Amino acid sequence: MALYDRIGVGYDATRQADPYLLSRLIYHLRPRASGRYLDVGSGTGNYTIAMHQAGVPIRGLELSATMLERAKQKGPAIAWHNGRAEAIPFAAGSFDGATCTFVHHHIADPVTAFKEVHRVLKPHARFVILNGTAEQMRHYWLNEYFPRAMDKATAPYERFATIDVLESAGFQIECEEKYDVTPDLKDLFLYCGKHQPRRYLDARIRSGISSFADAPDPDEIARGLQRLADDIESGSIKDVIRSFAYDGGDYMFTVAA
Repeated sequence: MALYDRIGVGYDATRQADPYLLSRLIYHLRPRASGRYLDVGSGTGNYTIAMHQAGVPIRGLELSATMLERAKQKGPAIAWHNGRAEAIPFAAGSFDGATCTFVHHHIADPVTAFKEVHRVLKPHARFVILNGTAEQMRHYWLNEYFPRAMDKATAPYERFATIDVLESAGFQIECEEKYDVTPDLKDLFLYCGKHQPRRYLDARIRSGISSFADAPDPDEIARGLQRLADDIESGSIKDVIRSFAYDGGDYMFTVAA
């Protein structure tokens, strides 16, 4: 979690709850005003706070002390808990639903973590996950410029496919819904520059994206950024983007019960 303690310092400069993604999280969660919900891996609380403001009675669970402190500053009315997803500090059947947004690829043991989520949920409760899949990430045009960084970013998804992990933890899959990045995206995560490649030339944006902040080869990043800048200048970036076109979505909502 040292990575997220480091990223957490300036994370909110480029990361915020995207209204469309928020609306789909709430749609799939189907929260009740009388219910009790948990955001697993809540980070600096962007989506937790946005759901709370939308009337969802939700609390956050986060391992990074830096991120948790920031969440407490931003959302003092919300209950925040420091803890690991593999050992959730609540009794069985405590919650009516849970969310997990761009998190489980960072969890050391996602099967154990999802078993814990299963344990703290009531029967028939819904668990809504937003994340990428290995297949989707292999179609990001970022692979053209940062192959080693993207290999490292994709590896957890190849080891732990979301549906496989959920089913191993005892969940039943309700549905999947693909999401394609739009130009007006407000949460500047990994593929935020799909339509706006200049975003990746901004060091502030890269610093809030774990795949860049934790890249295995800084020289590759430097070379890739120079190539990207050159291709933007020449216009050949359009050909690169077209060559990676894919109709399987950029990210995926997975809903389980």
